[in-house]
This record gives sequence, C-alpha cells and structure tokens, in this order.
Amino acid sequence: MDGLRLGVLASGRGSDLQSLLDAHGAGRIRSRVGVVVSDKADARALLRAREHDVPAEAIVPDATLLGADRRRHHEERVAKILAHYKVDLVVLAGYMRLLSPDFVGRFPNKIVNIHPALLPSFPGLHGQKQALDWGVRIAGCTTHFVDERTDHGPVLLQAAVAVDIGETEDSLSRRILELEHQILPRTIHLLEQGRVRVEGRRALVDPDESWTRRFPVIAGALYGQGY
Repeated sequence: MDGLRLGVLASGRGSDLQSLLDAHGAGRIRSRVGVVVSDKADARALLRAREHDVPAEAIVPDATLLGADRRRHHEERVAKILAHYKVDLVVLAGYMRLLSPDFVGRFPNKIVNIHPALLPSFPGLHGQKQALDWGVRIAGCTTHFVDERTDHGPVLLQAAVAVDIGETEDSLSRRILELEHQILPRTIHLLEQGRVRVEGRRALVDPDESWTRRFPVIAGALYGQGY
C-alpha cells in the first residue's frame, strides 16, 4: 500500500517533523513529507525540511491585516500551498496557531495534532507545566484528529511516563518529547494502512503487531492501546 503525502505545519524547531523524516528514511512508514509550512520565517523546521530536500514554505501572517481578516488571509495562503502539493494528511507538529473552523472543515478527519499532555486533561499551551502545577503522578502525550475546538478531537494514540520527584517543566518536557517522537510516526503508520475509523467522538484503532515488539521502547513508559 502506498503511503500518504503529508503536509506538516510547524512553528519552531521541528523535532516532531524530524521524527517523521527519520521514520520514513528507516522504512517504518511509507508516508513521506510532501511540504513543510511555517508561520515563522526563521523556524528551524524549515531548515530541517530543506536538509531532506523537502519543499519548505514560510507563510508569515500579514502584519497589515488585523483580526479575522488576517487569520482568513493567512489560512487561505496555507491551504493553497497544501493543495499545490496534493497533501493527503495535514500534520500539526508544534504549530502554534489555532485553526479556524473553516480551515478544519476543508480537511475533515485529515488533520492530526500531537499534544504534550494526556488529553482531555491540560489542553492549550504549556501542557507539561499545567500537569506539574496540578501535581499529577502520570503525564504524557496524545495524537488526535483536529476539530473546531482546541485539543478536542478524537484521540488516536497516547503514551505516558511517571512524574519523578523533583521533576521540572524542562525535564518532563524532554521525557514527553521522546514519547512524541514514537507515537507520531506510529499514528501515521496506522492511518496509511487504513486502520483507523471514526465513530462519533471516538477514533477506533485496529492495530497490527505492536510497535513495542518491533522497535525500542522507553524504560518505564506506558504505551496505550494501538501503539
């Protein structure tokens, strides 16, 4: 089965993007990144893409526009780029802009996000800090389909680690990021194989042999059903 053509939206360093590039290079997924789009002209993600001969586009919001007009204009430009590169699936990999319902509606169940918390707990920014502030004992990350609400769409995969005594936001973020780099490629793998179906609020995953049996795992991590 052929893989999907991915359009990755990223605002920063692009380490989750790198996990997809590496997974394709290693043959773990057939899907390949077709284009990377950033709202930041200096995003490290753009350089990572170009280093792998992947088209990279900086689409910076127009500072001469305000509010809804600015957002609409920016999303129109992004959508045109994704259409130009014939993207099958949009992946939000550290993309720090909220997408409008209109944009999401163009890609029903075709936008995947990775979030550094165990949704539905701690949506929005700084999920790791929110978890620590609440004193949780377990934290992790989630891949999910994107809908019209922030970090709200059907959950795809999750993975977790125990929060250590004396854990800091930086140390927890690093540990969760390792998990992100595992479950994001696996999510794409399941989608490219057609092993995910959405029924109402739930994404049902029909897994094949677990990646915990095929590839290295992180000691002490808990991998949810589907991985």
